[in-house]
Amino acid sequence: MHRKVPGQHRHFVKSMRVDATLAENLLWQALRNSQLEGFKFKRQVPLDGYILDFVCFDARLVIEVDGFQHAENTRDLARDAFLNGQGFRVLRFWNEEIVRNLDGVCLTILSELKNSGD
Repeated sequence: MHRKVPGQHRHFVKSMRVDATLAENLLWQALRNSQLEGFKFKRQVPLDGYILDFVCFDARLVIEVDGFQHAENTRDLARDAFLNGQGFRVLRFWNEEIVRNLDGVCLTILSELKNSGD
């Protein structure tokens, strides 16, 4: 799935990778290199004007890591609806949840990945 990415998005994505939060870094260490039972994830991926924190294209699963600024955010609801319309499922986790319970978060993600064929 190759798409043309505007230059400003490409630059912004690179800076987001460098300035990742603790939670994003912890989760990336668990997901990278197909470590989660062979599922391949990418991080900070531009897609149709959005930047996805993590995505597994094979399973059509997007994982978003949210801070307090995302609480009851209507833009996130619209974004999730758009991604759902494109055939993606979206899981959202709070930063604190990942930091305190990384194993539980990974089990939730794995369960969703294994249910991707249903």
